[in-house]
Amino acid sequence: MQRTSSPLLDWLTALDRRLYALLVGAGIGLVGGLVALAVVYLGPILTAAALVAVFGAIYVLTDTRAALFGTLATMMIFPFGTFPVKIIFTPTLLDITLGAFVVVYALQWITGRRSDFRSTPVHVVLGVYAVYFVFAFILGLRYGALTQNILRQFAETLLAISLVFILVDIARDGATLRRMVLLVILLVGAQALLATVLWALPEDIVERQLIRLARIGYPDGGVIRYVEDNRQLPERAIGTWVDPNVLGGALAIFASMITPQIFAKKPVIRFRWLTFAIWGAVVVAMILTFSRAALVGFGAGLVLIAALRYRKLFWVMGAGLVLLLALPQTQFYVERFVSAFAGRQADPATLMRLGEYGDSLRLIQQYPFFGVGFTGTPSGDIYTSVASMYLIMANQMGLIGLGLFLLTMAAVFGYGWRAWRTAHHDEALSSILLGYHAALLTVLTTSIADMYFFRLDFQSPITLFWLTVALALASSRLALASKPDSEPKQV
Repeated sequence: MQRTSSPLLDWLTALDRRLYALLVGAGIGLVGGLVALAVVYLGPILTAAALVAVFGAIYVLTDTRAALFGTLATMMIFPFGTFPVKIIFTPTLLDITLGAFVVVYALQWITGRRSDFRSTPVHVVLGVYAVYFVFAFILGLRYGALTQNILRQFAETLLAISLVFILVDIARDGATLRRMVLLVILLVGAQALLATVLWALPEDIVERQLIRLARIGYPDGGVIRYVEDNRQLPERAIGTWVDPNVLGGALAIFASMITPQIFAKKPVIRFRWLTFAIWGAVVVAMILTFSRAALVGFGAGLVLIAALRYRKLFWVMGAGLVLLLALPQTQFYVERFVSAFAGRQADPATLMRLGEYGDSLRLIQQYPFFGVGFTGTPSGDIYTSVASMYLIMANQMGLIGLGLFLLTMAAVFGYGWRAWRTAHHDEALSSILLGYHAALLTVLTTSIADMYFFRLDFQSPITLFWLTVALALASSRLALASKPDSEPKQV
């Protein structure tokens, strides 16, 4: 990654010494007063955490890589956290870190510290989708008033889509891409371990600890989740992702991404046992969420990995399926899957989904081309929320918007296939390329029965989705750019 000096540091070092001393003195006094006020209002523990966050934010503003890593850490560890103080509106922690990242990146272009933008042919298709996304949002304003909250969520989604353009440009070499992947693996390992530990601890202890996060926007009660919201059924792992289905979908994405690293000759983490341990922790935590959509999505990712490269993985998958069907401890899971296809005898969650699907199809029949937008509906008996990313997208953006999205995803996989055919000479890069395309297939499969990767009020899953697209494209571009000289380059 291109190293640059900070505009802020350059400005400070150019100041007159007396003015510099005055600013330092005023800053110390201001900080001291704010810290004292925070201790009284928030308490010493949250104040210490806030100080770490502030100094971290200052560092983030000095370096693109630090800003990106801060964004990834926030998305994985505190995905639904908000700033504890309202500033006109209450920004999320991801708003702050992602916004800082985009600002630092833009400043590098403005100041001439970055040049020669890197892109792929897929960016054109994605650009058309983004423009239509804005058009559908504006067109839908006729059905509902624009609120501050909806506007913020819309802007957050555009920022998430912009990650595809920014990360492909930033990941200009294999070393930078590997650092990104390494950080993602370590962070998801931490979240998986946290989710498993919280699931294993007594419920009253977990409840008391998690409601402490209410200061930063988390629920202040009813945190523990159960299958079908029934306390008589098993508890579901949630970690710090609040909803078990959201956590399950996120973990399925990362489990698919990490899988090729277990078999790769040049894995991102040098110690293969550590890679396998993190992968195992992620899979276990995903299973404990009891998300059926996540498990099916993970299976789709494994099939792609096995079909394209590691054929022995089919035997592992077969053995895993036999154990799932045979072990007494997994029978509840098997029953949950069977009940999903039991028609009128299905479990309540499946019956609710089927009802939503029917209502969604009727809405699409009434507003087939442009949908009804994101701010409201034409009548009170119509709703857009449905447990399927594709149906909610068709509800809000119409079949045109859904078609553009599917075309964009097809372009990503088409570009990835072109890169995969030439990537075998680079063991390190090919495992990353395969992992992120398997992860993308996982999220697209999971989203058949989940909506969190598109619904505007779930910012972190949306950001995770477009991060997956970005790194899939970045690995494809690097694979094509690094083709052996004996072959003509096709970048």
